[in-house]
Amino acid sequence: MYVPRAFAESDIHLLHQQMQATPLPVLVTHGSQGLVASHVPLLLNPDEGPNGTLYGHLARANPHWQALAQGAEALVIFAGEQAYVSPSFYPSKAEDGKSVPTWNYLAVHAYGQAQVFDDAERLLALVSRLSNKHEAGRAEPWSVSDAPRDYIDSMLKAIVGFSLPITRLNGKRKLSQNRSAADQAGVRNGLLASNNPQDHALAQLIAKE
Repeated sequence: MYVPRAFAESDIHLLHQQMQATPLPVLVTHGSQGLVASHVPLLLNPDEGPNGTLYGHLARANPHWQALAQGAEALVIFAGEQAYVSPSFYPSKAEDGKSVPTWNYLAVHAYGQAQVFDDAERLLALVSRLSNKHEAGRAEPWSVSDAPRDYIDSMLKAIVGFSLPITRLNGKRKLSQNRSAADQAGVRNGLLASNNPQDHALAQLIAKE
């Protein structure tokens, strides 16, 4: 990922927050099958290893897990808030007209080599934690234990788990930091005038810069 200095984010706590707030990152590998990508929910253990460790699973029918088993380096893309930035947001446009459209966004790229596993109890613990995470906050959260154990056992045979110790992290927060204070305020106000909730979310982030 191309990261100009003005947009670089290296605070590991902020990077982990972004990763944990991204419900469906993209797992990418390049191996004997060529480039392969899968959209997978993941769990982050921030305290395991210097950069944390990711955990997830793939369908056994998905050949992507074989690339992981072969030791291919993996890239996991965590895309955060994003918004189109119109040149009309910039007060400086009225002065010299030297403005072009751009995009503001947050992104984290995590790299590492995964280890796959298919131990039933380990898989059960993983899918239970994933379910608990995404069911949290619901009035009546569903639990893996709500389903018959023989059914869950059959489902576990159809997946392959993996752990991915993170060897390096790249973070990018592109929030108009390279513009003047007046232009940053113009971007913030322009996004707040939008009907898109994601534009509003990004505007709040710009306000904190």
